[in-house]
Amino acid sequence: MLRIDKDSDGYVTRLRLRGRIQSDCVASIRSAMDDGCTHKVLDLNDVTLVDVAVVRFLISCENEGIEVVQCSPYIREWMVRERAEGAQLEPSHDN
Repeated sequence: MLRIDKDSDGYVTRLRLRGRIQSDCVASIRSAMDDGCTHKVLDLNDVTLVDVAVVRFLISCENEGIEVVQCSPYIREWMVRERAEGAQLEPSHDN
């Protein structure tokens, strides 16, 4: 089960995520981030388990400029591997 704690000062939104994050939680996380703040932070210090869809979501968050902090080593490594696999699947532009 996922718990989302939100702190926002009008400029920075920080979401502290706790527990297990599954793909069906992504919409709730996106909704909680959608508050008009220019800087967003996802704090994963208390996240215990994720699935591949969540890893891909976290990668897309970083690509959008959202900070992913206090990420466990296993999640960070999984993100690195997913990025590498995604880069290998992209078509070459060497023509």
